[in-house]
Amino acid sequence: MVNMQDELDGKVALVTGSARNIGRATVEELARAGASVVINSLQAKDLCEEVADGINAAGGEAIVVMADVRDPQQVGAMAAAIIEAFGGIDIVVHNAAVRSNQSFSEMDYETFSHIIDLSINGCFHLAKATMSSMIERGGGSFIGVGGMTSLMGVKGRSHVMAAKMGLNAFIRGLALDLAEYNIRANQVVVGHYETVRERNPSSAPQRSATDIKVPLGRKGLPQDMANLIRFLVGPGASYITGQTVHSNGGAYLNL
Repeated sequence: MVNMQDELDGKVALVTGSARNIGRATVEELARAGASVVINSLQAKDLCEEVADGINAAGGEAIVVMADVRDPQQVGAMAAAIIEAFGGIDIVVHNAAVRSNQSFSEMDYETFSHIIDLSINGCFHLAKATMSSMIERGGGSFIGVGGMTSLMGVKGRSHVMAAKMGLNAFIRGLALDLAEYNIRANQVVVGHYETVRERNPSSAPQRSATDIKVPLGRKGLPQDMANLIRFLVGPGASYITGQTVHSNGGAYLNL
């Protein structure tokens, strides 16, 4: 029987994009499960340190490592810093993302490639930098964070849709290629969630939130996704890999 109070005791978890929202809730939840955690972001170092301070004050173990996941050298240095601090890496949750809106007719290649680079290439760099440690420690878990809009379609989000679906396919590939090392990989898909976004006029979705009908009658909360991720990276999900798991209150049924 799995002890769900401290089932991640002795594990080390990296969560990218964990300064706020789902990333923050996830890194805090993994710490509550007993993992030593790494808060990562490209910017917002003050918010990252706030998260780490809260975890450490509660008796957990947390450090902040700022890095751009698009840069393999920065990712490699981040992995080395984590291994030096905690002795290894067992869990990687790739949550970092940019959720911009732009019509394809106005989109340039730089905008398109930035999103692809962050979601897909970023996950590649993370996997390359951490898999050796996971193998040495007898296994591990990768989580890719996707979005329901990549499946339902939203005007002005072709670049984001391509990036998240590409990440989904890459995660399935990792599941197959790394299974022999007891390394699992799964994708979680975020539905209509209550999150705080940076003030960027291009980040507002073109489709009205009122168009999305949620059978459970509410928006998701960051904690809802954190709970799912905690399960998927833990021993209770040891036979689950290569899967795409939705958390949307049933909204996907109404698309």
